[in-house]
Amino acid sequence: MTKDSATQKTGTIYSILLIISFGHFLNDMIQSVIPSVYPILRDEYNLSFLQIGIITFVVQMTSSIMQPLVGAYTDKHPHPYSLTSGMMFTLVGILLLSVASTFGLILLSVAIVGIGSAVFHPESSRIAQSAAGVKKGLGQSIFQVGGNGGTALGPLLAAILILPFGQKAISWFALAAIVAIAALYYVGRWYKTALRSAKKTVISPAVRNLSQKRIRQALFILCVLTFSKYFYMASMTSYFTFFLIDKFGVDIRQSQLCLFAFLAAVAAGTLIGGAIGDRYGRKLVIWWSIFGAAPFALALPYVNLTMTIILAIVIGLVISSAFSAILVYATELKPGKVAYYDGCVEVDLSEIKPMIA
Repeated sequence: MTKDSATQKTGTIYSILLIISFGHFLNDMIQSVIPSVYPILRDEYNLSFLQIGIITFVVQMTSSIMQPLVGAYTDKHPHPYSLTSGMMFTLVGILLLSVASTFGLILLSVAIVGIGSAVFHPESSRIAQSAAGVKKGLGQSIFQVGGNGGTALGPLLAAILILPFGQKAISWFALAAIVAIAALYYVGRWYKTALRSAKKTVISPAVRNLSQKRIRQALFILCVLTFSKYFYMASMTSYFTFFLIDKFGVDIRQSQLCLFAFLAAVAAGTLIGGAIGDRYGRKLVIWWSIFGAAPFALALPYVNLTMTIILAIVIGLVISSAFSAILVYATELKPGKVAYYDGCVEVDLSEIKPMIA
């Protein structure tokens, strides 16, 4: 079987998946700069840990809470170029953060970056789902690993570019936003064409036989699982560097490298978990991800620096392994909420019933 015929059979468009993953990489890399510069902002403006927490709260609220609202709107009114629009918000926010001189301006700038992320993610996830064909887990893994890779690289670049030159060096990340705008514009053109030839969504009998109450219960469980994972992730990205500095006396650069190691493990775990879920079952990956990280997390405060880094890497690998599986389950439970392009095939949802039974 030739490569082209294989692509037609699976309906997987790898070029679009890779480009959308690259856009996700750049978007999340820019967003990860915010927690990476917390030590700089704390020293420069004498911020308290409460104020650091407020900054994180604003970022998470604007980037996360707005996503369902954006997603609900684009489900009914798809916008092929919304990814480019979201990245423009990110561009404005990161430039403002580089010159913000008060706590209020810092909050405004990170809120704009968060809005950009909220606009970017729903439609980009939909496009990744469309381009993946039957390889839903792999497609979402490729998409998610781009974001996780960007999140991992952000602290490393912050240590290299921002620490030596200060807050104004944040503006250099605007170049990444400009590159992302150009790349996502190309994706928007493809998506615009795909929407014209989209077929009506095919709903599997496994979903038809589920009541709306059961579907809502399953979605609620998936939301709780996702919340628990991102709660831990937000805590680590916001305070892990401070923990290392205060407990082990490392400098800011070393703490950023340790954060990079954790976030790189998250990226690797996302890709590995998606492939394993496609092969051995997504429910198995979710159970392992939920319970597997707990022993290592409980041991984290009681070990030395070397073991802290090792445990953080293991936690990152385990806790991120279910991201793709959770997302695929959610989109399969609500197939009408995902844009399908011409040639998209019916998905086997036989795993859903055992999971929520």
